[in-house]
Amino acid sequence: MSQLEKIDKNQLPLHIAIIMDGNGRWAQEKGEDRLYGHYQGVESVRNVAEGCAELGIRFLTLYAFSTENWDRPEPEVTGLMELLAETIRQEVSTLTRNNIKLQLIGNIAMLPEYARLGLEEAVELTRNNSGMTLIIALSYSSRWELLQAVKTIANDVQKGNLLPEQINEDTLRRHLATNAFPDPELMIRTSGECRISNFLLYQLAYAELYFTDTRWPDFGKEHLYEAILNFQQRQRRFGKTGEQIQRESATDMH
Repeated sequence: MSQLEKIDKNQLPLHIAIIMDGNGRWAQEKGEDRLYGHYQGVESVRNVAEGCAELGIRFLTLYAFSTENWDRPEPEVTGLMELLAETIRQEVSTLTRNNIKLQLIGNIAMLPEYARLGLEEAVELTRNNSGMTLIIALSYSSRWELLQAVKTIANDVQKGNLLPEQINEDTLRRHLATNAFPDPELMIRTSGECRISNFLLYQLAYAELYFTDTRWPDFGKEHLYEAILNFQQRQRRFGKTGEQIQRESATDMH
């Protein structure tokens, strides 16, 4: 039986988030420059997005570029931006053909104009697609996101539109960049690093975390299936005991 056949289609994560790590190291191990790894990583994006869409995953978030990545060597940053603009331009028709909607989160204003305009055009062209939503986190960091949310809430309080005692979890959630999407249930990080690197800190509170040594350019559909199978073997308790979850599951079945 293949990995795909083992997956329980009734227990799929609604939202998968991925930290696509290891492009540069993969390239250096092959005697190439880091940018070569990023170009090869594009194929993994295609394969994984296609795999998720085929399974029926509703939301896929890819951490493509963090606010900290702006500090990398200028040639790598410039090359990444050019790759991003070129890839999005080429992939819009594929996204539409597969009924995938593109969304962006992050400080998009920091992107070079040619990249920003191309991305915004792709978002508009795929706006009416009703299949999977592909969310690209670009120039994104969770601390930046939380800071923006706090500033906006403080501004609402200052203007008298919101009382401090009215602020609750829902208030914060509405002001996050991800307010239109459910929280990820599964977070995958490639390349052997076991941390979440300022990615969706609030949203990953109860996500299942899956770390693999596989570099991102080598990560394909089979690796995705392995991560989902691992997710399906876990008991998600949300602070409750295992016995409570079992009792609730038994009640739901009756």
